[in-house]
Amino acid sequence: MFDNLRADVKTVLERDPAAKSKMEVLLCYPSVKALLYHRMAHKLYRGGHTTLARWISQHSRHVTGIEIHPGACIGKRLFIDHGNGVVIGETAQIGDDVTIYQGVTLGGTGKDIGKRHPTIGNCVTIGAGAKILGPFRVGDGSKIGASAVVLKEVPPNCTVVGNPGRIVRRKGEPKGVDLDQVHLPDPIKAHILALEERVSELEEAMHKNFGTHVIKEELDHADL
Repeated sequence: MFDNLRADVKTVLERDPAAKSKMEVLLCYPSVKALLYHRMAHKLYRGGHTTLARWISQHSRHVTGIEIHPGACIGKRLFIDHGNGVVIGETAQIGDDVTIYQGVTLGGTGKDIGKRHPTIGNCVTIGAGAKILGPFRVGDGSKIGASAVVLKEVPPNCTVVGNPGRIVRRKGEPKGVDLDQVHLPDPIKAHILALEERVSELEEAMHKNFGTHVIKEELDHADL
């Protein structure tokens, strides 16, 4: 237990520049408390003491704002930054060195039985407000953008954005833990910029070929 706690504190200090000391992390970070509660609840859950396990998990939710079902399997060095509104379902599985921001749901779709929740690989970063719903895998090293809604499998080392989630970068070089949530590709923005550039080119060509006064007369008589 103490080894896990030391690893949790070290993880926070490494990934959150706002954390200044071990004591601050122990006293002020809900991620550390939520994981401590979860390990107790998970052990009880696996031992068949499901009601007590659920009570501990619900108490943890009231204390930390993070709801982790005691059946969920969590790897090493998980960091839940801020944490409020995070929900992790019963059959969810989370690998090592994963980072989750506030408002994330690892949930089900309501139509699956048995394995109902996602499996998150190693070194995955999940942005604030993202929803990953269903019994599929998010591959190692992938990044889920803020507010993305992911409903199908994500290969390793990919970046997903949008609702519904779409892969905008595939098979990038593995970087370990990557906390950058700003420099994500935005294909829609790229298409809009390309269209704006094309419209400017056409307007310039029309001015050269027909003259400004001709274009103005056409616009004045147009039925808009």
